[in-house]
This record gives sequence, structure tokens and C-alpha cells, in this order.
Amino acid sequence: MSYHNPIIPGFYPDPSVCRVGEDYYLVTSSFEYFPGVPVFHSRDMVNWRQIGHCLTRRNQLNLEQCGASAGVFAPTIRYHDGRFYMITTVIHDKPHFYVWTEDPAGPWSDPIRVDQSGIDPSLCFDEEGVVYVTSTGKDAEGQAAIAQSTIDIETGRIVEPTRPVWRGTGGSWPEAPHLFRIGGVWYLMLAEGGTEYGHMVTIGRSDSPWGPFESAPHNPILSHRSQVAMLHCTGHADLIQDHLGGWWMVFLATRSIPRNAKCHHLGRETCLAPVLWEDGWPIVNGGRNVPLEMDVETLPLSQFEPLPPRDDFNSTELALYWNYLRNPREADTSLTERPGYLRLHGSPVTLDELDSPAWIGRRQQHFSCRFSVKMDFLPSLSNEEAGITAYMNNRHHYDLGVRASGKKCCVFVRQRIGPLQVVMTEVAIPDGATELAIVARENEYEFFCNGQKLPVTGEARYLSAEVAKGFTGVYLAMYATGNGRVSGAAADFDWCEYLPIKNDEK
Repeated sequence: MSYHNPIIPGFYPDPSVCRVGEDYYLVTSSFEYFPGVPVFHSRDMVNWRQIGHCLTRRNQLNLEQCGASAGVFAPTIRYHDGRFYMITTVIHDKPHFYVWTEDPAGPWSDPIRVDQSGIDPSLCFDEEGVVYVTSTGKDAEGQAAIAQSTIDIETGRIVEPTRPVWRGTGGSWPEAPHLFRIGGVWYLMLAEGGTEYGHMVTIGRSDSPWGPFESAPHNPILSHRSQVAMLHCTGHADLIQDHLGGWWMVFLATRSIPRNAKCHHLGRETCLAPVLWEDGWPIVNGGRNVPLEMDVETLPLSQFEPLPPRDDFNSTELALYWNYLRNPREADTSLTERPGYLRLHGSPVTLDELDSPAWIGRRQQHFSCRFSVKMDFLPSLSNEEAGITAYMNNRHHYDLGVRASGKKCCVFVRQRIGPLQVVMTEVAIPDGATELAIVARENEYEFFCNGQKLPVTGEARYLSAEVAKGFTGVYLAMYATGNGRVSGAAADFDWCEYLPIKNDEK
């Protein structure tokens, strides 16, 4: 059997997984995007299909004016006694909270708070019904450590007070803890080294969930630091035993922009590796680096029907892969005002603000792809614009838009790179429906209007996390704005298409 890493490509970091019978469920971080915490289902751990989100209501997830790469950090999903639980932290709205459901597709409950500091909370249910909450914290000397408490799962009330349990192996930023009881032994697995190129997974074991924890002799059990590999920044992992008895690790990793080895812009992606146990310790992928192409024995593969590349907006609900930027404003979007179209009403908010523009996007999942739309938009005032964008954050994005210039309608390409913003080209176009396309290549973006390539490109590295900073990846999105005023002209999108392509394909 073989499979390809990442198993969930694009900006899907901090994976956590659980199993119910022969079904597997996985969640990832979502930061400033809404709905929050996507939920995936699989029958083989390799092929995944999104089935919902954990956080779909404003009372579950308040993202108003949250910063870029703020919002929802590292979730954990667990199943116990007929219920699924997801615990996480909204970094600007602490403390931790969890939600629960009997159906992982949702809806999920209102939040239940846990008064414990730190980030990256995890839940562990033992055989006696004790529920542990493990997260980042500090020890008695003020040093970074993993902290733990027990709670009443019905109320979130802390029962056993929070206390430090392990510093890890000495790497910076001990985080992403998961507590397991396997074969009567307690294991505490975490990430160290920061989530960049020094990222690693370490593990300790103990006879007690409170430690002391003995460090694995071969720690880190996974790291690509200082390695020549196609996957970098490997870490923030979760362990799971499959229904046939095999063990696996899901973890995040990045793929560098080809020929630009120290830049990544697709985000931190979800990967998979097999695990064997030797002398009571997990060995990941036989102790070797994890490659893109895996040739290992898997569960019998069970593929889902691929999603259609084109969304014609014929439904009254958006497909699950679409997101808003922070909490959406109901007046900004509609799938019913003009049936068969997605309508965006340009608000005063622009793409440069830490706010909620009229914006709907999906993750870029391939180095080379084509993101195209057919848009009806007839601006009459110079402040009105609409189009599509390759968006990393409010300070780093490439926009392909339509606006009025004098009495003409024009298409333009604008680049925002940090404090610099410039319109690279502007061309008059006829009134009527306009087809816009952003074509991603391995190292750059190209821009098309009505099939014609515009004379400008944007370098992919300026949308990378190394340049733009943060923890997210590039989104490809539709937008509309009145640039400080409400736009009187609505933008109607007839369809939107996302197609992976070969790097030299038009």
C-alpha cells in the first residue's frame, strides 16, 4: 500500500484524531477563520472528507477584530461514553473551553469553560471516569512546563488543582501535550522547539498521570530539524490505534516553496506516519524521516468521491470548504437574493484591516492551481471594488479586482507586501460579466481577466510565513469593499472554480 503526505493538504495544522469503531475523526486549528475547527471523517486514516465544523455560532466563537494568526489555537478531539468532545483555546478570549456532541458533523454544544491558563489543552478520560486537562503552563520556578488538572466533565469545574507535571526534554516551548494510558502505563507526548524548523515530538512515560515522567531514550521521536527533507517543521502530533491494532501518528509539517527551501506559504499541513512499539516506546516510521511518498502497509483504502472543482452557488448554504474572515456580517453575503449566485455587498471594511470584510475564501492546497470566478459587478463610484485575492493576512495579499476609473470599468492587480501597497497594472474592460483568475505557480502568482494574462506576477515568497509571519496559510477568496463606505453596487459571483494544475499549464 502507499499514500502521499500531506494527507490533508493546505492550511490544516495541529491535527488531533480519535476513533469510534472503524471510523476516524480529525480536527485542526482554524485561527481567525470562521466557522472554526473543521471536522474530518475517514475509514482508513489516509483519505479524509470534511463533514462539518465544531464552532459554527458566534456564541461559540467570537473573532471580532482578532489579530492575524490569533483566534482558535490547537484543538483536541476525544470520544467517551457516546459523546465527542473538542477542547481548544481562543487565544484572545481565554480560558480554555470545550464543546460536545453525539454527532461529529454537528451541531456542537455551547462552550463549557475550564479555568486553566496556557494553550493547547487536551482531554484524557481514564477507566475510572477521571477526566484530565493537560495544557501548557509553568513550574514552581516560572519555567515553561506542561500543567495538568482534573475536571468535572459536565460543568468544567476543576476538581484536582492545576499543577506542573513535566518540563519536557529541555527544548524551547514545550507545548501540544497529549496524555495517554497505554498498556497500564501513562505516556505524555508533546511538541518542543517551537513550531518552525526546530519543531519536534517528544514523549515521556510514568506509572502515574502526574509523573515524574521518564524521557524516551531516543527523543525526539519525530523531528526533521537540520535534515534534508521535503517535509519540514514536523511536530504537534497525536497518537491513535486503528481498529486492526496498528498504531499511527498524525502531525503537522510544511512543504517549502520549490527552489526556495526556507519559505512555505501553503500553511502547516496534516501528515501521517506509522508507529511501532519497542521496549515500551513508540518508534515513528522505523526511526526514519517521514517522506512525501509513503510505502507502508495501511488499512484497506476507502476513498471518497472527489468534490466537484466548480461551485455554482445553487445551494442556500456554502460548501464546507468555504470560510469567512472572522465573524461574518449577515448583510454582507447572500445566496438567495439572486438565486444561483453568491452575492457580496461591499462593506466599508477593506482587506488591509483586522476586521470582517465581505470575503469568502478557501485554502490554497496545491503549489500549482487555478482559482477562477465569473463575476457580475458594475461599479459606478471610485470607492467600489470587487474581485478575488490570494490572501495570507491583512498585510500580505495579492488582489485582482474590478473598479470604476472615471467613466470606465477597469481590472487591476494590487500587491500589498508589509507596509508597501501598489497597483501594478490597470486595464479598461467592457461592462458585463467578467471572468477573473489567479493562477498559482510553484514560485509565483499570475493574473488573468477574460482569458488574457495581465502583465504582472506576484512572488509566492512574499506570502510565505517566513515573510508575512504567523501560523496560517494562503487563502484564495472572493471579496467586495466600499473602501470606507458601503458599496452601492453588489458583486454577484456566478461560479467559482478551484483546479490543481501542472506547473506549466495555463
